[in-house]
Amino acid sequence: MSSVYEIGRVCVKTLGREAGRKCVIVEIIDRNYALIDGLMVKRRRANIKHLEPIKEKVDISKGASHDDIEKAIKGAKLTKKMKEVVKISL
Repeated sequence: MSSVYEIGRVCVKTLGREAGRKCVIVEIIDRNYALIDGLMVKRRRANIKHLEPIKEKVDISKGASHDDIEKAIKGAKLTKKMKEVVKISL
């Protein structure tokens, strides 16, 4: 697993019903899965292969609550960017 998948890293979901939406890595479960959460993404376990990391990162601690994540996103001035949906082409 690469170090780009770290707690607080903003990613785009590439597969599933929330594909194209941005999320934040809350916790690394194991080498294949991460716990994610976001403004338009439910907190859930996601396969790391289905996440595309982007350069943005928010300052949160491991296992942060949904409210903490919302505050961190607002503090990093990423609210608008997090609500944008990316078109995924496979």
